Amino acid sequence: MSLNKIITISLFLFLSHQDLFSEEINHLVLEPGFELSIFANNLDAPRQMAEGKNGTIFVGERGGQILALIDSDKNGEADLKIILAKDLQYSTGVSLYNEDLYFSEINKIWKIENIEQWVSDYNDRDSNFPEKILVIDNLPDDRWHGWKWLKHDQEGGLYFNVGAPCNICLSKNPQYASILKYQDGDLEYVAKGVRNSVGFDFHPLTNKLYFTDNGRDWLGDDSPSCELNRLDFAGQFFGYPFKHASDVIDPEFGHLKPGYDFVDPILELGAHVAPTGISFYTGNMFPSTMKNNLFIVLHGSWNRTEKVGYKVMRVEIDDNGDAKDPIDFITGWLSNGKVLGRPSAPLVRNDGSLLISDDKANLIYQVTYQN
Repeated sequence: MSLNKIITISLFLFLSHQDLFSEEINHLVLEPGFELSIFANNLDAPRQMAEGKNGTIFVGERGGQILALIDSDKNGEADLKIILAKDLQYSTGVSLYNEDLYFSEINKIWKIENIEQWVSDYNDRDSNFPEKILVIDNLPDDRWHGWKWLKHDQEGGLYFNVGAPCNICLSKNPQYASILKYQDGDLEYVAKGVRNSVGFDFHPLTNKLYFTDNGRDWLGDDSPSCELNRLDFAGQFFGYPFKHASDVIDPEFGHLKPGYDFVDPILELGAHVAPTGISFYTGNMFPSTMKNNLFIVLHGSWNRTEKVGYKVMRVEIDDNGDAKDPIDFITGWLSNGKVLGRPSAPLVRNDGSLLISDDKANLIYQVTYQN
């Protein structure tokens, strides 16, 4: 299939999505003053997003594709979808650095160079897809906690996660249960003892890395809590599999002495809420009191007696780098026990609005604020 055919089909699929998905929008409740609309629909489990300088939204789909979404008439709705890569394994993570788009599979990380130039010139090309270049190809191939979140620091270091290949285990492979940094061909373990983080971001003022972690299962409905953590220096150990949250000693591995000092979370998010993407708010559209607040997406529980999560929270970080009590920013994906959607990842746009991906409803929402 030619690229022009792919684009034509995508244009048709985007038509009238505000009406098609009004039920999901009508159930959602936001903080006062904020409005929500649908930016894109008919996606395949969208997860992490990144925005180019020209406003193109790049999306990693768990279903195996990397997309470019374009709002050509600037009306707040994507009307053009270009498939950049397909037939990938859990291609959830994307990050932009120096005009290059990086994206993940379970055991690989790729990049496409000069991606926005390619997108702007797509009408002149005969091939379906841009060339993708392999960056890393020696990561574990376990699907359990295998999907990735990508984030570049200011110097071009690429941070990504490798989750534990289990609910609870102690693996000989040091790559498991960690956050790593790749730069100039070298890998560095920046955080260890991290069971399954699929969301991290750098504080806009301190540049410290904040990340979520999903707590282990099958210790009851209310334990242990999922976490928000702060990395103060590379190499810190955050407890897994020996200790969870602030004070839950693991019944299988807690008796062992790993030889590490454990770092406690700065905020307990609740058991089984499944935190995924996070983003610090760096825009100018929202009230100034929200500047540098952290948006945390709770994907929602899958094995708790009564479901929890399914919302977006806002957390203020104080001058010491610690978290204040979270505030519900968007709720309503869970209504009377019915799951209407599962928010996955936030993205602060260049214009200050906020995008939220939903990998159950297969949508991307856009949140705006009117003074």
